[in-house]
Amino acid sequence: MPKQVDHDERRRQIGDAVCRLIAARGLDAVSLRHVAAEAGVSMGRVQHYFATKDEMLMFAFELISSRVAARFGALPVEDPAELLRAVLLELLPLSPAARAEAPVLAAFLAQAVVEPRLGEPLRQGNGEMVAWLAGMITAVRPGGDAERDAMALLAFVDGLMLQVLIGQVSPEMAVELVDHQLSRVLTCG
Repeated sequence: MPKQVDHDERRRQIGDAVCRLIAARGLDAVSLRHVAAEAGVSMGRVQHYFATKDEMLMFAFELISSRVAARFGALPVEDPAELLRAVLLELLPLSPAARAEAPVLAAFLAQAVVEPRLGEPLRQGNGEMVAWLAGMITAVRPGGDAERDAMALLAFVDGLMLQVLIGQVSPEMAVELVDHQLSRVLTCG
């Protein structure tokens, strides 16, 4: 009987290799040869699943996005204020999973500045996140401009992520800063 091949799993393995390369050496390190070596597969196998470098990059971004969304969905919090805090903290490189993914997300953010095609999924995801955050803010603090507050919180956390990555802000201070900003948003409306 022929061996069953899990094509989705093989794509994920290659996508994971792309993520590891980006985290270690940046987007420029992503090449057919480097990805194949990192994944421990032939270049032909990589080409079988991804026709271009852009396809590999977009798949890696989608892979990380789905993992972040899964972690959001698994947060054991129901109170809107606590859930809002937990989500903002999950966006920072504080947990092992987020620390592994944050350099990849930072690389995508930086590259999207000069390559607009990479910016589209970032813009789409940002819009969805702003809408969700605004809903949580409104659930805690009716009134005010929840959408603007959500945009400000998300921009704040994006910048804070970069500062934690480069060691400018400690993880402990990052948590304190999130709590400070969130307190201002939820009480000042």
